[in-house]
Amino acid sequence: MELTINAGYHMMDVEEEEEAGIVEPCVGMEFESEDAARKFYSEYARRLGFVVRVMQRRRSGIDGRTLARRLGCNKQGFSPNNRTIVGPGPDKKPRPSAREGCKATILVKMDKSGKWVVTRFEKDHNHPLVVTASGFSSSGDKDKKIEELTKELEHQDHLCVTYREKLVSFMNSVEEQTEELASKIQLIVDNIRKVESEVQNFSRRR
Repeated sequence: MELTINAGYHMMDVEEEEEAGIVEPCVGMEFESEDAARKFYSEYARRLGFVVRVMQRRRSGIDGRTLARRLGCNKQGFSPNNRTIVGPGPDKKPRPSAREGCKATILVKMDKSGKWVVTRFEKDHNHPLVVTASGFSSSGDKDKKIEELTKELEHQDHLCVTYREKLVSFMNSVEEQTEELASKIQLIVDNIRKVESEVQNFSRRR
């Protein structure tokens, strides 16, 4: 079954809608853009009771455009350490990792027409789903999402500082090279004037 998604998404058949009240992705579903696909899956996740993690994407080797995007549950994969220590001082309390190896995911690819098509959909989660007003399945998920966004903001800030330092260094280098070049040009001009002066003096003596 092929569904075309325009501004938002196209409802599935009436029986499924009445049964769950949630529009479920399916292979072959089409979207007008990557953003529309992401919004659809985020809304699906919110209503079902999990948080979306934006994962891998495939780019064009010619112009760098995004050609495919994978989205999934934020509990997908495993953290380097199964337990994370939080809290200051010796009274640190262990907290279980928010990642549980969940396989729920969706893969959308841009076809030749420019539309984005669902080519893979994994529905099942290996953890409980709890729908809340905020769309987060638990307070832990909400804290994890805030932590992820904070880290991403810090990363972007670090990149900005790095780029700024590189730009300042480049500008200083250009300025130094310009001054050095100006000094060399001035030296050449002085030498030319000196030679011209010596030639004139020699001519007068003759």
